[in-house]
Amino acid sequence: MNLAQAARVGDAVSAIDTPALVIDLDAMERNIQRMAEFARTHGMRLRPHAKTHKSAAIARLQMAAGAVGVCVQKLSEAQALAEAGVNDIYISNEVIDPAKLAALAALAGRVRLALAVDSALGVDRLAQALKAAGTMVDVFVEVDVGHGRCGVAPTAAVGIAHQVVSHGLRFSGLQAYHGRAQHLRTPAERETAIRHAVGLARAAQAAITSAGIACPLVTGAGTGTFMLEAASGLYGELQSGSYVFMDRDYADNHGTPHAPAFEHALFVKSQVMSAGTSHVVVDAGHKSHAIDSGLPRVRGLDLEFVNGGDEHGILRRRGAEALPALGDTVWLIPGHCDPTVNLHDHYVCVRGGLEAGRVEALWAVDARGCIR
Repeated sequence: MNLAQAARVGDAVSAIDTPALVIDLDAMERNIQRMAEFARTHGMRLRPHAKTHKSAAIARLQMAAGAVGVCVQKLSEAQALAEAGVNDIYISNEVIDPAKLAALAALAGRVRLALAVDSALGVDRLAQALKAAGTMVDVFVEVDVGHGRCGVAPTAAVGIAHQVVSHGLRFSGLQAYHGRAQHLRTPAERETAIRHAVGLARAAQAAITSAGIACPLVTGAGTGTFMLEAASGLYGELQSGSYVFMDRDYADNHGTPHAPAFEHALFVKSQVMSAGTSHVVVDAGHKSHAIDSGLPRVRGLDLEFVNGGDEHGILRRRGAEALPALGDTVWLIPGHCDPTVNLHDHYVCVRGGLEAGRVEALWAVDARGCIR
């Protein structure tokens, strides 16, 4: 066996080495279909965020189900997915470095590409790079709709859009994503945040169209709020990403009525390697799962996961639940799927469930480590 791989195709689930990043294919495919059906039913374009999975194989499944393409956050992610065959990619983030923009312009000669901008300098440098390469991309002006991260105020968006058009670039609309709203726990909190976001995006769109510039699309939304953007009458494209795996943090949100039921589909398989009288230790610490959004949940067992360090996870009783025995398998639901994926080279893809299933495929995490 290749030491970089935790299993072979055809292996029983029990034979998967630990720790390993495992996809329940049946659950993931149901998640993909449910989001695709929601988008179709509501007349929305779907462009899932591939920063979640970093996988060309999963991007192709999403596009086969109806997605128009995918989003990424970094140029290197776009390059990796393009190299693996994904042909419609939106970098929903700013790129300012001239060398990166030259590489972006070259990539635009191979795939359909889009980019977000929020500064005059960014537009000028993008125009220079595209002119030198003889290529074109779709350009979205990013509006800060409440996150306080990238993006301009609605009143400034018209100036950036005018600059895009004056350079002869293809102004394609507005990027309007409220990241912090995704993890507000109650539906009422999320509704309040997105109502405010919609107001800001609508104001930006109105200012741009009043200046005589067509603003054909407002794009954004995430797994926590996509139903609100879809109902706004403003957004035309959804960028939800984590729905494909549904990590612990998103599952902690209080559900929105009538929302599609997404299932946990991404797990870290671990094994009990030490047993004490009041706790056991599994072989998956935070080198195996990200902890920026909290610790993982133990699947199917009412046990507390305590951070034991890089290579150790400590399980303690919450109540009467018995501790697993030495050598037992423990399935962990990551707190945050995106950075968890970035810790692994491969997915072990299982068909038939985590108890009796078998390994159907091993997929590379194509954009692992693509942070530039």
